[in-house]
Amino acid sequence: MYKLIRSLLFSFDPEKVHEWSMAVLMRLTRNRICAGWIRQWARPPQMPEKEFLGLRFRNPVGLAAGFDKNAKYLAALDLLGFGHVEIGTVTPIAQDGNPKPRLFRLPADNALINRMGFNNEGMDAVAKRLQTWRNGAGKGSRMIIGGNIGKNKQTANEDAWKDYLACFKTLHPLVDYFVVNVSSPNTPGLRALQDADSLRNIFHALQEHNRLQEKQKPVLLKIAPDLVFEQVDDIIALTSEVKIDGLIVANTSISRDGLRTAEGRVAEIGAGGLSGKPIRAKSTEMLGYIHQRAKNRLPLIGSGGVFSGADAKEKMAEGASLVQVWTGFVYEGPLIVKKICKAFA
Repeated sequence: MYKLIRSLLFSFDPEKVHEWSMAVLMRLTRNRICAGWIRQWARPPQMPEKEFLGLRFRNPVGLAAGFDKNAKYLAALDLLGFGHVEIGTVTPIAQDGNPKPRLFRLPADNALINRMGFNNEGMDAVAKRLQTWRNGAGKGSRMIIGGNIGKNKQTANEDAWKDYLACFKTLHPLVDYFVVNVSSPNTPGLRALQDADSLRNIFHALQEHNRLQEKQKPVLLKIAPDLVFEQVDDIIALTSEVKIDGLIVANTSISRDGLRTAEGRVAEIGAGGLSGKPIRAKSTEMLGYIHQRAKNRLPLIGSGGVFSGADAKEKMAEGASLVQVWTGFVYEGPLIVKKICKAFA
Protein backbone atom coordinates (compact mmCIF):
# COMPACT_ATOMS: atom_id res chain seq x y z
CA MET A 1 0.00 0.00 0.00
CA TYR A 2 2.74 2.46 0.95
CA LYS A 3 4.57 1.77 -2.34
CA LEU A 4 1.53 3.03 -4.20
CA ILE A 5 1.29 6.14 -2.04
CA ARG A 6 5.06 6.65 -2.37
CA SER A 7 4.90 6.59 -6.17
CA LEU A 8 2.39 9.43 -5.99
CA LEU A 9 4.36 11.42 -3.40
CA PHE A 10 7.59 10.97 -5.37
CA SER A 11 6.08 12.93 -8.25
CA PHE A 12 6.26 16.11 -6.16
CA ASP A 13 9.10 18.21 -4.71
CA PRO A 14 10.77 16.21 -1.87
CA GLU A 15 10.96 19.03 0.67
CA LYS A 16 7.35 20.12 0.09
CA VAL A 17 6.13 16.53 0.33
CA HIS A 18 7.99 16.11 3.62
CA GLU A 19 6.38 19.20 5.13
CA TRP A 20 2.92 18.40 3.76
CA SER A 21 2.85 14.73 4.81
CA MET A 22 4.05 15.48 8.34
CA ALA A 23 1.53 18.33 8.67
CA VAL A 24 -1.26 15.91 7.71
CA LEU A 25 -0.01 13.31 10.18
CA MET A 26 0.19 15.92 12.94
CA ARG A 27 -3.39 17.00 12.20
CA LEU A 28 -4.54 13.39 12.56
CA THR A 29 -2.80 13.01 15.91
CA ARG A 30 -4.93 15.83 17.32
CA ASN A 31 -8.04 13.67 16.86
CA ARG A 32 -8.23 11.11 19.64
CA ILE A 33 -9.83 8.42 17.47
CA CYS A 34 -7.32 8.87 14.66
CA ALA A 35 -4.42 8.94 17.09
CA GLY A 36 -5.58 5.69 18.67
CA TRP A 37 -5.87 4.04 15.27
CA ILE A 38 -2.39 5.18 14.24
CA ARG A 39 -0.94 3.89 17.50
CA GLN A 40 -2.53 0.46 17.00
CA TRP A 41 -1.56 0.31 13.33
CA ALA A 42 2.09 1.29 13.82
CA ARG A 43 2.79 -0.17 17.27
CA PRO A 44 6.01 -2.24 17.30
CA PRO A 45 5.99 -5.58 19.10
CA GLN A 46 6.72 -5.44 22.82
CA MET A 47 10.45 -5.56 23.48
CA PRO A 48 12.65 -5.45 26.57
CA GLU A 49 13.86 -1.92 27.22
CA LYS A 50 17.35 -1.15 25.98
CA GLU A 51 19.65 0.62 28.44
CA PHE A 52 22.15 2.91 26.78
CA LEU A 53 24.21 5.70 28.38
CA GLY A 54 22.04 5.50 31.49
CA LEU A 55 18.83 6.00 29.49
CA ARG A 56 16.11 3.43 28.91
CA PHE A 57 14.93 3.10 25.30
CA ARG A 58 11.63 1.32 24.59
CA ASN A 59 13.14 -0.12 21.41
CA PRO A 60 16.43 0.25 19.51
CA VAL A 61 15.08 2.18 16.49
CA GLY A 62 15.51 5.95 16.39
CA LEU A 63 15.00 8.75 13.90
CA ALA A 64 18.17 10.59 12.91
CA ALA A 65 18.53 14.36 13.02
CA GLY A 66 17.37 16.37 10.05
CA PHE A 67 13.87 14.93 9.82
CA ASP A 68 12.34 16.96 12.65
CA LYS A 69 14.64 19.94 12.74
CA ASN A 70 12.39 22.15 14.89
CA ALA A 71 10.68 19.61 17.20
CA LYS A 72 7.39 20.07 15.32
CA TYR A 73 6.44 16.43 14.80
CA LEU A 74 7.18 14.70 18.11
CA ALA A 75 3.56 13.74 18.84
CA ALA A 76 3.24 11.96 15.48
CA LEU A 77 6.64 10.29 15.70
CA ASP A 78 5.78 9.04 19.18
CA LEU A 79 2.65 7.34 17.77
CA LEU A 80 4.77 5.67 15.07
CA GLY A 81 6.74 3.92 17.82
CA PHE A 82 10.22 5.41 17.56
CA GLY A 83 12.41 4.57 20.53
CA HIS A 84 14.15 7.91 20.20
CA VAL A 85 14.01 10.98 17.98
CA GLU A 86 16.91 13.34 17.43
CA ILE A 87 15.76 16.91 16.81
CA GLY A 88 17.82 19.47 14.90
CA THR A 89 20.41 20.24 13.84
CA VAL A 90 19.74 23.30 16.03
CA THR A 91 21.86 26.45 15.81
CA PRO A 92 21.85 29.47 18.16
CA ILE A 93 20.29 31.83 15.62
CA ALA A 94 17.57 30.88 13.13
CA GLN A 95 18.81 30.44 9.58
CA ASP A 96 17.18 29.64 6.25
CA GLY A 97 19.78 27.15 5.06
CA ASN A 98 20.92 26.79 1.50
CA PRO A 99 18.91 27.88 -1.56
CA LYS A 100 16.18 25.54 -2.84
CA PRO A 101 15.98 22.99 -4.35
CA ARG A 102 18.20 21.26 -1.82
CA LEU A 103 16.71 17.78 -1.34
CA PHE A 104 16.80 15.20 -4.13
CA ARG A 105 15.66 11.60 -4.53
CA LEU A 106 17.67 8.85 -6.24
CA PRO A 107 15.02 6.09 -6.46
CA ALA A 108 17.27 3.75 -8.46
CA ASP A 109 19.64 3.73 -5.48
CA ASN A 110 17.12 4.02 -2.63
CA ALA A 111 19.00 7.17 -1.69
CA LEU A 112 18.73 10.89 -1.10
CA ILE A 113 21.09 13.80 -1.62
CA ASN A 114 20.58 16.86 0.54
CA ARG A 115 22.32 20.18 1.02
CA MET A 116 19.89 21.68 3.51
CA GLY A 117 22.50 23.71 5.40
CA PHE A 118 21.21 23.57 9.00
CA ASN A 119 17.92 25.34 8.22
CA ASN A 120 16.13 25.72 11.56
CA GLU A 121 14.22 28.21 13.70
CA GLY A 122 17.00 28.68 16.26
CA MET A 123 17.55 27.35 19.75
CA ASP A 124 15.02 29.56 21.58
CA ALA A 125 12.11 28.65 19.30
CA VAL A 126 13.01 24.94 19.46
CA ALA A 127 13.35 25.07 23.26
CA LYS A 128 9.92 26.67 23.58
CA ARG A 129 8.33 23.98 21.39
CA LEU A 130 10.08 21.21 23.34
CA GLN A 131 8.81 22.66 26.61
CA THR A 132 5.25 22.74 25.24
CA TRP A 133 5.51 19.11 24.15
CA ARG A 134 6.97 18.00 27.47
CA ASN A 135 4.12 19.68 29.34
CA GLY A 136 1.40 18.51 26.94
CA ALA A 137 1.27 15.66 24.42
CA GLY A 138 4.65 14.35 25.51
CA LYS A 139 3.82 14.08 29.21
CA GLY A 140 4.34 10.45 30.11
CA SER A 141 5.91 9.59 26.74
CA ARG A 142 8.65 6.93 26.81
CA MET A 143 10.29 8.27 23.64
CA ILE A 144 13.82 9.53 24.24
CA ILE A 145 14.67 12.96 22.78
CA GLY A 146 18.13 13.82 21.52
CA GLY A 147 19.35 17.30 20.71
CA ASN A 148 21.60 17.57 17.67
CA ILE A 149 23.49 20.88 17.81
CA GLY A 150 25.61 22.82 15.34
CA LYS A 151 27.09 26.22 14.54
CA ASN A 152 25.64 29.04 12.49
CA LYS A 153 27.03 29.40 8.98
CA GLN A 154 28.53 32.84 9.67
CA THR A 155 30.33 31.75 12.85
CA ALA A 156 34.07 31.32 12.33
CA ASN A 157 35.44 27.89 13.16
CA GLU A 158 37.63 29.27 15.95
CA ASP A 159 34.44 30.50 17.66
CA ALA A 160 32.36 27.42 16.90
CA TRP A 161 32.56 26.16 20.47
CA LYS A 162 30.57 29.22 21.58
CA ASP A 163 27.65 28.24 19.31
CA TYR A 164 27.67 24.65 20.53
CA LEU A 165 27.78 25.80 24.14
CA ALA A 166 24.90 28.25 23.65
CA CYS A 167 22.69 25.49 22.22
CA PHE A 168 23.82 23.09 24.94
CA LYS A 169 22.84 25.47 27.73
CA THR A 170 19.47 26.33 26.18
CA LEU A 171 18.39 22.76 25.44
CA HIS A 172 19.97 21.03 28.45
CA PRO A 173 16.81 20.90 30.60
CA LEU A 174 14.68 19.66 27.71
CA VAL A 175 16.52 16.82 25.92
CA ASP A 176 17.80 13.47 27.17
CA TYR A 177 21.12 13.46 25.30
CA PHE A 178 23.14 15.64 22.93
CA VAL A 179 24.91 15.08 19.63
CA VAL A 180 27.64 17.39 18.38
CA ASN A 181 27.31 17.66 14.60
CA VAL A 182 30.59 18.60 12.94
CA SER A 183 30.18 16.17 10.06
CA SER A 184 27.52 17.64 7.80
CA PRO A 185 28.98 18.44 4.36
CA ASN A 186 26.49 21.26 3.79
CA THR A 187 27.97 24.04 5.94
CA PRO A 188 31.25 25.38 4.50
CA GLY A 189 34.25 24.41 6.64
CA LEU A 190 32.21 22.47 9.20
CA ARG A 191 33.96 19.15 8.65
CA ALA A 192 37.28 20.79 9.52
CA LEU A 193 35.98 20.76 13.10
CA GLN A 194 36.47 16.98 13.17
CA ASP A 195 40.19 17.50 13.84
CA ALA A 196 41.36 16.74 17.37
CA ASP A 197 42.07 20.32 18.50
CA SER A 198 38.66 21.63 17.43
CA LEU A 199 36.81 18.74 19.03
CA ARG A 200 38.85 19.21 22.20
CA ASN A 201 37.72 22.83 22.46
CA ILE A 202 34.05 22.03 21.84
CA PHE A 203 33.76 19.07 24.19
CA HIS A 204 35.78 20.72 26.94
CA ALA A 205 33.33 23.63 26.96
CA LEU A 206 30.26 21.38 26.90
CA GLN A 207 31.42 18.95 29.57
CA GLU A 208 32.56 21.78 31.84
CA HIS A 209 29.00 23.13 31.83
CA ASN A 210 27.57 19.61 32.02
CA ARG A 211 29.45 18.85 35.23
CA LEU A 212 27.85 21.82 36.95
CA GLN A 213 24.31 20.56 36.31
CA GLU A 214 22.29 18.55 38.78
CA LYS A 215 21.64 15.95 36.07
CA GLN A 216 24.37 15.46 33.48
CA LYS A 217 23.37 14.58 29.93
CA PRO A 218 25.30 12.21 27.64
CA VAL A 219 27.13 14.01 24.82
CA LEU A 220 27.86 12.08 21.63
CA LEU A 221 29.75 12.94 18.47
CA LYS A 222 28.41 12.25 14.97
CA ILE A 223 31.16 11.53 12.47
CA ALA A 224 31.35 11.41 8.67
CA PRO A 225 31.71 8.09 6.82
CA ASP A 226 34.37 9.71 4.63
CA LEU A 227 37.04 9.92 7.36
CA VAL A 228 40.18 7.88 6.85
CA PHE A 229 41.03 5.40 9.59
CA GLU A 230 43.90 7.58 10.88
CA GLN A 231 41.39 10.34 11.60
CA VAL A 232 39.08 7.85 13.26
CA ASP A 233 41.96 6.69 15.47
CA ASP A 234 42.48 10.29 16.62
CA ILE A 235 38.80 10.58 17.54
CA ILE A 236 38.86 7.29 19.46
CA ALA A 237 41.88 8.50 21.43
CA LEU A 238 40.12 11.78 22.13
CA THR A 239 36.97 10.16 23.54
CA SER A 240 38.66 9.40 26.85
CA GLU A 241 40.60 12.66 27.07
CA VAL A 242 37.62 15.01 26.77
CA LYS A 243 34.78 12.64 27.71
CA ILE A 244 32.96 12.02 24.48
CA ASP A 245 30.25 9.67 25.75
CA GLY A 246 29.65 7.87 22.46
CA LEU A 247 29.67 8.08 18.67
CA ILE A 248 27.02 8.05 15.97
CA VAL A 249 28.39 6.33 12.89
CA ALA A 250 27.78 7.88 10.43
CA ASN A 251 26.51 11.06 8.78
CA THR A 252 25.93 11.54 5.02
CA SER A 253 28.71 11.04 2.48
CA ILE A 254 30.20 13.28 -0.19
CA SER A 255 31.12 10.19 -2.24
CA ARG A 256 29.16 9.27 -5.38
CA ASP A 257 30.82 5.90 -5.95
CA GLY A 258 28.77 2.98 -7.22
CA LEU A 259 25.50 4.79 -7.90
CA ARG A 260 23.00 3.35 -10.38
CA THR A 261 21.50 6.75 -11.08
CA ALA A 262 22.70 8.19 -14.38
CA GLU A 263 25.90 10.21 -14.05
CA GLY A 264 24.27 13.16 -15.80
CA ARG A 265 21.49 13.30 -13.22
CA VAL A 266 23.96 13.06 -10.33
CA ALA A 267 26.04 15.87 -11.85
CA GLU A 268 22.90 17.96 -12.34
CA ILE A 269 22.01 17.61 -8.66
CA GLY A 270 25.46 18.75 -7.60
CA ALA A 271 26.84 19.04 -4.07
CA GLY A 272 25.27 17.57 -0.97
CA GLY A 273 25.35 14.66 1.43
CA LEU A 274 24.40 11.22 0.11
CA SER A 275 22.29 9.01 2.38
CA GLY A 276 20.52 5.68 2.08
CA LYS A 277 21.51 2.26 0.81
CA PRO A 278 24.69 3.35 -1.04
CA ILE A 279 26.38 4.29 2.25
CA ARG A 280 25.25 1.25 4.27
CA ALA A 281 28.39 -0.80 3.72
CA LYS A 282 30.78 2.10 4.25
CA SER A 283 29.17 3.23 7.50
CA THR A 284 28.93 -0.35 8.79
CA GLU A 285 32.61 -0.96 8.04
CA MET A 286 33.54 2.16 9.98
CA LEU A 287 31.29 1.09 12.85
CA GLY A 288 33.04 -2.27 13.07
CA TYR A 289 36.47 -0.67 12.92
CA ILE A 290 35.67 1.68 15.79
CA HIS A 291 34.14 -1.13 17.85
CA GLN A 292 37.31 -3.21 17.51
CA ARG A 293 39.80 -0.37 17.98
CA ALA A 294 37.98 0.92 21.06
CA LYS A 295 37.82 -2.64 22.43
CA ASN A 296 34.09 -2.50 23.10
CA ARG A 297 34.39 0.42 25.54
CA LEU A 298 32.77 3.10 23.37
CA PRO A 299 28.94 3.32 23.13
CA LEU A 300 27.87 3.40 19.47
CA ILE A 301 24.74 4.20 17.46
CA GLY A 302 24.62 2.87 13.91
CA SER A 303 23.23 5.08 11.17
CA GLY A 304 23.45 5.00 7.39
CA GLY A 305 21.43 2.77 5.09
CA VAL A 306 19.13 1.16 7.68
CA PHE A 307 16.00 0.01 5.80
CA SER A 308 15.18 -3.34 7.41
CA GLY A 309 15.60 -5.59 10.39
CA ALA A 310 18.52 -7.27 8.62
CA ASP A 311 20.24 -3.89 8.21
CA ALA A 312 19.72 -3.14 11.90
CA LYS A 313 21.08 -6.53 12.95
CA GLU A 314 24.13 -5.97 10.74
CA LYS A 315 24.86 -2.67 12.53
CA MET A 316 24.46 -4.32 15.93
CA ALA A 317 26.72 -7.19 14.96
CA GLU A 318 29.41 -4.56 14.34
CA GLY A 319 29.00 -2.96 17.77
CA ALA A 320 25.97 -0.63 17.65
CA SER A 321 23.61 -0.64 20.60
CA LEU A 322 20.94 1.39 18.77
CA VAL A 323 20.21 2.27 15.14
CA GLN A 324 18.81 5.35 13.44
CA VAL A 325 16.80 5.67 10.24
CA TRP A 326 16.13 8.63 7.97
CA THR A 327 16.23 7.77 4.26
CA GLY A 328 14.83 4.34 5.12
CA PHE A 329 11.82 6.07 6.68
CA VAL A 330 11.20 7.95 3.41
CA TYR A 331 11.42 4.81 1.26
CA GLU A 332 9.90 2.21 3.60
CA GLY A 333 7.17 4.36 5.13
CA PRO A 334 5.56 4.84 8.56
CA LEU A 335 5.71 1.17 9.56
CA ILE A 336 9.49 0.98 9.44
CA VAL A 337 9.90 0.85 13.23
CA LYS A 338 7.37 -1.96 13.48
CA LYS A 339 9.07 -3.92 10.68
CA ILE A 340 12.55 -3.59 12.18
CA CYS A 341 11.42 -4.48 15.69
CA LYS A 342 9.62 -7.57 14.38
CA ALA A 343 12.98 -8.87 13.21
CA PHE A 344 14.23 -8.74 16.79
CA ALA A 345 11.02 -10.00 18.40
